[in-house]
Amino acid sequence: MIGDKKVIVMMPAYNTASTIAKTYYDIPKEAVDEIILVNDGSSDDTPQVAESLGISVVAHEVNRGYGAAQKTGYAEALKRGADIVVMVHSDYQYDPTILMELVQPIASDEADMVTGTRIVGGSAVKEGMPLWKYVPNRILTKMENLFFGTNISDYHNGYRAYSREALEAIPFLRFSDKFDFDSEMLLHGAIRGFRIAEVPHPARYSAENSQMTFPQGVVYGLKILRLISTFQLARMGILRGDIFSVNNG
Repeated sequence: MIGDKKVIVMMPAYNTASTIAKTYYDIPKEAVDEIILVNDGSSDDTPQVAESLGISVVAHEVNRGYGAAQKTGYAEALKRGADIVVMVHSDYQYDPTILMELVQPIASDEADMVTGTRIVGGSAVKEGMPLWKYVPNRILTKMENLFFGTNISDYHNGYRAYSREALEAIPFLRFSDKFDFDSEMLLHGAIRGFRIAEVPHPARYSAENSQMTFPQGVVYGLKILRLISTFQLARMGILRGDIFSVNNG
């Protein structure tokens, strides 16, 4: 508990048996009530390693995707009574030791959603972020801010924390099963007027991190462009449907 807030960590996982323990031991346990790992159809010992550490495991029989793992994890965390849910990647790419910095803005009622940023207060490229990721990140982030009316420095950051109120209001079960899920979350948070805070942290890229490949990055970029286009067409009244309505939750 932080104050009277129940904090649950949700860890999406796909073939991360070699990094789960390192990630787990760096999580500040005094700030966390429970840790849930969503095993997204791993072919290695991911679930066995997690269970040996005392982590609750929820499993997908087959690999369904990064967004699908988050859907399952957030739904499970809400079911278990979470007031704040923090997503910590099990591949050790994001620093678990700063978890409190993501939780605090929500716990102190200063934000409803928190996202990490590798851009503010650091140099993502010097810290190992490949240029083929950095350049599209900057271009897509500028476009998303322009069309979505936000002011977020790193739209494509996977370190996230959400209040229960945000997760209950956002229809995340209807979102993508893939990597563009994160952008959909920020867009729908902005549509609903939720307060979105950012917490700077260093980039962490190494061979042990499970990272997006170049072909996956191309597909991801195209999906973000599709999301921007779909939102713009809906806002102009050209595209019908209630996915961007605040009354669709």
